[in-house]
Amino acid sequence: MERFVVNVESAVGPWGVEGTKDAITAIFQPHELRRESQGPVPRVVAKAAKQLEEYFAGSRRSFDLPLAEVKSTEFQRDVWDALVEIPYGEVRTYGDVAQSVERPRASRAVGNANHVNPYPIVVPCHRVVASTGLGGYGGSEVVKRYLLEIEGVTY
Repeated sequence: MERFVVNVESAVGPWGVEGTKDAITAIFQPHELRRESQGPVPRVVAKAAKQLEEYFAGSRRSFDLPLAEVKSTEFQRDVWDALVEIPYGEVRTYGDVAQSVERPRASRAVGNANHVNPYPIVVPCHRVVASTGLGGYGGSEVVKRYLLEIEGVTY
């Protein structure tokens, strides 16, 4: 199935939205920049790009996009489902997320699941912080702070 990419500018660099005619297959952070597709892109990819632009502008708080199924473990899917439940402008600790998926001692595993999240921002792994501070983020600490600041959270 053919995949299309649209890049969306942000203050920390361009984000890539990849998808097919049916669903979004990945969102790439600025350090993972992908070559943009030539010519028209499917409506779902254009819609995702527009929603990301609105998020970066501060006018979108949630996303309404079809996400493709990706190869993952049951635990990863449980974590990603828990991330979507974290409200805009709020954070949870890795331990909080581990508790919410009924694996209270799996804080590090939550961090690993966040790291392989194929849909950053849409599945808001940036809203998960360490109990002692900001915590890690695959896109960099600068990117994580930027995303939290859009949502009014200072760390």
